[in-house]
Amino acid sequence: MGQYASRNDAQELAMQQVYMEKAAFYVAELKRQLGRQPLCCVTTFGCQMNARDSEKLLGILTRIGYAATTEEKEADFVIYNTCTVRDNANQRVYGRLGFLNSMKRNKPHLKVALCGCMMQERSVIEKITKSYRFVDLIFGTHNIFKFAQLLVTMFENHEMIIDIWQETDQIVEELPVNRKYSYKSGINIMFGCNNFCSYCIVPYVRGRERSRDPKEIIQEIEHLVTDGVVEVMLLGQNVNSYGKNLEDPITFAKLLQEVEQIEGLRRIRFMTSHPKDLSDELIDVMKQSKKICRHLHLPVQAGSDRILQAMNRHYTKAQYLALVDKIRTAMPDIALTTDIIVGFPGETIKDVEETIDVVRKVQYDNAFTFIYSKRTGTPAAAMEDQVPEAVVHEGFDKLLKVVQETAKERAALLQGKVMEALVEEVNEQDASLMTGRLSNNMLVHFPASESLIGQLVQVSLDECHGFYYTGHIVK
Repeated sequence: MGQYASRNDAQELAMQQVYMEKAAFYVAELKRQLGRQPLCCVTTFGCQMNARDSEKLLGILTRIGYAATTEEKEADFVIYNTCTVRDNANQRVYGRLGFLNSMKRNKPHLKVALCGCMMQERSVIEKITKSYRFVDLIFGTHNIFKFAQLLVTMFENHEMIIDIWQETDQIVEELPVNRKYSYKSGINIMFGCNNFCSYCIVPYVRGRERSRDPKEIIQEIEHLVTDGVVEVMLLGQNVNSYGKNLEDPITFAKLLQEVEQIEGLRRIRFMTSHPKDLSDELIDVMKQSKKICRHLHLPVQAGSDRILQAMNRHYTKAQYLALVDKIRTAMPDIALTTDIIVGFPGETIKDVEETIDVVRKVQYDNAFTFIYSKRTGTPAAAMEDQVPEAVVHEGFDKLLKVVQETAKERAALLQGKVMEALVEEVNEQDASLMTGRLSNNMLVHFPASESLIGQLVQVSLDECHGFYYTGHIVK
């Protein structure tokens, strides 16, 4: 595991272009041997930032000569972009690696790569090097821009390549990207996190906060809009703290105002907001905006002050509820979603009742509820009073019931209204229907032509089905 070598971003970009040309030579040779174009399959675990990273990996792979496939068994190169926020994500990766081992025995030329947050954990690397020796390439979250260079090293060697950096201050974003959607895209505006919530591994695997230059962000979005993108999602572990470490500091609210000025851009989303950093300025900018979607993801994690303090969240239940009240007063039509953890060390059923009280008071449009996952290396993992499984499940089931009830009640309020939807794809269950996403992030299914994908249309929300709607286009 090495440290980063500081190099000017333009120099790094030029160097990676050279490595892409070299990697293309090896892929062309593989194509000659196979008698067909080699196929690659990139599987993403985890958050939107991982999904964006996967688009970069796929962009480089297609640039050097691979064709993309979603069928792992067809692939000549398989890469898992991993998540380590919860232990079950790690276990899923280990389970699938067993399958790849048998694949590789039948297809010796198959290359296997692992990257992402899970790879930043020393214990994971030790396990892979011991039990999964067939893996060809392992790299982490800090050096993803070196992918072409790592591919060349992999092609030129026959042993496992491991390149994990402990930290970096480099941001190299101008490499090829193969976007999943033509009409919308995620944009990294910052990397890392400084919050150190006691349960969270992210600051240890993603590093400290690093904000991108606002001019580069604006330029990237302008290029995307020219290429047909109508909706962008600004991505960061805590977007509300964007810009603090820049040479010329700028607030996230100011960045949003600049993004709004981009002609041709129709919708702006962002993810994720930490309650302790959400400013009055941001609320005002959202209120005045014609482009920022009426959806805010505001993780509460718990409703008990005692647990919030142990989690190192830097706010109380009362402060969180006061913030929600301020947001809802400014934007009555805002959709609020959240993350909640059940079973944090020392949590009792009484603490869970405090969380349920928050859910009832806020009336979330949706909540992502998780059972606490012990992550080695975090302060919470060393805490006493780890909660027995039976108590965790009792609290989780209670909470989930209230979350589902309140979310359905919120959704039902919009039935019969006409709202704007971005047509995203053909419905997975019924090819005669299109699926669209409303500004509040809810989905609506309606009869329409596939030619409308990527366009904004007015849709009547005829029937609410709990967490989605069915309707029809209003001319």
